[in-house]
Amino acid sequence: MRTARNSVPRFFLYGEPPRDADERFVHIETIADRSRLHDWHIRPHTHRDLHQLLVILDGAGEMRAENASHQFSAPSLLIVPAGVVHAFVFQRDTAGYVVTVAEPALADLAAREPAFRALFDGALPVDLTNSALEAHELEEAVLRLQRELQWVAPAHAAATEARLVTLLVSAVRATHLVGNALRGTRGPRAALVARFRQAVEENLRSGWEVNRYAKLLGVTPARLRSACLAVTGRPPTHIVHERLILEAKRSLRYTNMTIAETAYDLGFNDPAYFSRFFSERVGLSPAAFRRRG
Repeated sequence: MRTARNSVPRFFLYGEPPRDADERFVHIETIADRSRLHDWHIRPHTHRDLHQLLVILDGAGEMRAENASHQFSAPSLLIVPAGVVHAFVFQRDTAGYVVTVAEPALADLAAREPAFRALFDGALPVDLTNSALEAHELEEAVLRLQRELQWVAPAHAAATEARLVTLLVSAVRATHLVGNALRGTRGPRAALVARFRQAVEENLRSGWEVNRYAKLLGVTPARLRSACLAVTGRPPTHIVHERLILEAKRSLRYTNMTIAETAYDLGFNDPAYFSRFFSERVGLSPAAFRRRG
């Protein structure tokens, strides 16, 4: 893939203008839904904060990620992390599903199960030809998640998360089964941003400034900012703040900590400042957000 990074289009879903995804955004469509519209050729592009799993049930094709090219055939699993330049050429009438997960949703789950973050260490195809059981479990997990997304029933949010967890577990196990020697493809800027996100996870409550993260990663603040803007369209400070807001929402929803306790737990020295910080980014005060549920 020779296209220069700054000329590669960044989409929400393929062909759609970039926009911010809801923190719980999960989407499923068939391979054919978009590929048929483009003669089965998906041109080089990136997604800012969306990770994708492609479950290939029938057919074959070529996956390009950054400067690497991979042939694949059914059954297989294609892993595409956010920020990686990727493209596909599908054999006509290839069957399967594209599952898209927003970074905040993945971060929320990965905080509890680090293997979910490791799954998206790089873009790669996972050949499941000799793994019939794993291929079947992936297909079943996708279908169950798709059914949950198509209707609204009691405990819909909890059920969607449970179905997504099952799918991610199936993907992790399928990838592990094929072999730990597999290495995904990730460009240098995307790799730096991935390391930065991991550092944020490990030091979220530290109150660190971006300069300290840059020092930890062995790069200049300018280089870290450039990589974050190129891969996500956001400066590193924005990425840290988004993660803090996600953790604050989790605390307000699922714990009995007071707002002041939540502020201190997240590394804020002043609960009043935390309340302003939260309100400016969410549009609700912490107390109003908690009341809304």
